Amino acid sequence: QVQLVESGGGLVQPGGSLRLSCAASGIIFSIYAMGWYRQAPGKQRELVARITSGGNTNYADSVKGRFTISRDNAKNTVYLQMNSLKPEDTAVYYCNAAPPQGTPPWAWGQGTLVTVSS
Repeated sequence: QVQLVESGGGLVQPGGSLRLSCAASGIIFSIYAMGWYRQAPGKQRELVARITSGGNTNYADSVKGRFTISRDNAKNTVYLQMNSLKPEDTAVYYCNAAPPQGTPPWAWGQGTLVTVSS
């Protein structure tokens, strides 16, 4: 049974930084491309950052240059470093696998809330 546990969210002022973590269990973590997704109030969930099993990364245009995704396969954990945060980054952030096509395969965790506000 796959379990995803996100942490690290909170309230931060515009321009601030946060580092999110997602610990995965029940899978051979290292073989999967992983992604960070977010869902803002009233909007659909979107993929904002992806990292392949080999460490290649890509980002949504809205976060490019501000967010950095990384992974530690020894800890079965994926991270999202978020800098220069904007109010429009306010959302619940989730991790999941990020296949090249199709929807993420696993049940969503509880997510972690990021609120950017002065």
